[in-house]
Amino acid sequence: MKHNVARYGLILNTERFDECVAFYQGLFELPLLFNKEDGGFRLICLVYGDGYLMIEQGGRAIEGGKSPEQGSAKLRFNVSDIEQALRDVREWGIDAEIEETPWGRTIHLHDPDGNRVGIRDEAGFEWQVSS
Repeated sequence: MKHNVARYGLILNTERFDECVAFYQGLFELPLLFNKEDGGFRLICLVYGDGYLMIEQGGRAIEGGKSPEQGSAKLRFNVSDIEQALRDVREWGIDAEIEETPWGRTIHLHDPDGNRVGIRDEAGFEWQVSS
């Protein structure tokens, strides 16, 4: 299998489809690859690094955010300027802070469905990789 993977991606099933699409396209500026509507079913596929993030209908939103037990995946976005990322997050009306840890600086938030999202400083990640 190691030579047969042509592309990788993540599929995120959502209840608040339009709000989640706006969140990932707007806050993170993920470019559109394609969208599809088939009957009442909708999906949109966005560029996510060298892979893709496919947002589909059919998930379940949880007010206040999902715990790791309710949604074990967490989408991570590494950024070169975490202070600017925090300003951008706050401009979206999201109350967030930068958490300082021994392994780096991270902003923890949730998308409109309550899915866990993290923004991390790339410098801290690079340091962790090289250690």
